[in-house]
Amino acid sequence: MSFEDNSILYKKAFDFSLNVINIYKDLNFNKKEFVISKQLLRSGTSIGANISESFHSQSPKDNINKLYIALKEAGETEYWLKLLFASNMLKESDSQTLFHDLNEIIKILSSIIKINKKKLVSSTISST
Repeated sequence: MSFEDNSILYKKAFDFSLNVINIYKDLNFNKKEFVISKQLLRSGTSIGANISESFHSQSPKDNINKLYIALKEAGETEYWLKLLFASNMLKESDSQTLFHDLNEIIKILSSIIKINKKKLVSSTISST
């Protein structure tokens, strides 16, 4: 059993990625929107990829860095979603679900980063 199998954050990010892929397909094939949908696909699926990388990080500092990258990708994804919604390319029902799920991922990521930074600082202090 891998780390990913036990991670609520990973599962949420994976499910979010699947939803982003489906939105991308709809935007690309039905609405002929190619540029922003590709940006959304890249950043939206990158969140989970970076979370997955964090499980195999080389150090606690590297782990925090990978999670920060996932958080940054989540911020970028939020921007693309807002832009798609504001331009009427994304249905309100789809956008509400995506924004809700993304907000949960951001909250969990922020919390884990904060906790891991505290652990890193305390381990640095105790080892000196």
